[in-house]
Amino acid sequence: MKIETYETAFDLIADTPEEAAHMRARADLMIQIHDIIERNGWTQQEAARRCGVSQPRINALMRGHFDRFSLDALVKMAAALGQRITIELSDRDAA
Repeated sequence: MKIETYETAFDLIADTPEEAAHMRARADLMIQIHDIIERNGWTQQEAARRCGVSQPRINALMRGHFDRFSLDALVKMAAALGQRITIELSDRDAA
């Protein structure tokens, strides 16, 4: 029996490497937004006001429901929090 290994859980559940990369990008952004909210001690209501979304959206973010957020929506939320968005590309096969 051959044992397969995966770099991340996203590589396991995604149908393509591109889909896995998209999932990772969304999850990374969510973690960073979550950390900003926690670091500032904002309530979900305050975070929602600052992000320009509803409190239930912040609740979903804080609970890690990354499937409920598009990359575009997360970028807008991060920008609303005054964050500068940078994108870094690296060769997938590079160690």
